[in-house]
Amino acid sequence: MDVKISVIIPSYKPGDYLWECLGSLYNQTYPKDQFEVILILNGCNEPYHQQIRAYLDNHKSLQVRLIQTDNGGVSNARNIGLDESRGEYITFIDDDDFISQTYLEELCSKATPDIVSVCYPLSFEDGTENYVPYSITRDYISNEGNPLCDYIQLRRFFTGPVYKLIHRDIIGQRRFDTRFKNGEDSIFMYLISDRFGKVAMTSKNAVYYRRVRAGSAETIKKKTSIIVLNTLKMVAEFWKIYLKHPLRYNLRFLLAKSIGAVHWAIVQIKI
Repeated sequence: MDVKISVIIPSYKPGDYLWECLGSLYNQTYPKDQFEVILILNGCNEPYHQQIRAYLDNHKSLQVRLIQTDNGGVSNARNIGLDESRGEYITFIDDDDFISQTYLEELCSKATPDIVSVCYPLSFEDGTENYVPYSITRDYISNEGNPLCDYIQLRRFFTGPVYKLIHRDIIGQRRFDTRFKNGEDSIFMYLISDRFGKVAMTSKNAVYYRRVRAGSAETIKKKTSIIVLNTLKMVAEFWKIYLKHPLRYNLRFLLAKSIGAVHWAIVQIKI
């Protein structure tokens, strides 16, 4: 391996927010020769491919591998990124989000082969600079000051792959389940939870800025029948993973995941 960190970014028909995301990586305090960016254009090509190439031509010191696939889906894109990654550690960033300058440096200083490091997450409405705490931030604040936490204490961080740095041995050959259109992030995080026990938090200087924008996958209204069916499949998949290796997985985490999936479904139906 010739880089320490692989940053995986899936992107579908990106807007101008992608330049803010890539710009935040370009401005990292962590040495550019120590991390790579794997940017996957999934289910789209031009004019985005050409636009990204033009940006990269003006930022040559940023190590970026641009991969285009006609197969859509964020899970497929992330799986391609994992297959192509060379770093000892893996981190995921969504293309409409961005990170603070010390993000990679601080995450790397806290992570080990069996400890996942997490950052300070903030949220903001697209078009504003009003950065505010949200649900995941509460887990950080309530455990602030603890050098090491059990991942159950920070379980909201493990609903998805962003906000954190993970050693590649924790992930191994495990991949995102492309059968799911919603909840695949949470399933993936539960799948790899048997290979780590502790979580280390960075300072509040290492920030992941989560953009909330209209038209994103998270904000599109879905049919009640689709939400219910997907939630039942999610919960069944959690239990399938657990029952296959009950001594390796945490039952409390399983129950929290199952309850969380049901709660998410109820909230979505009420919207």
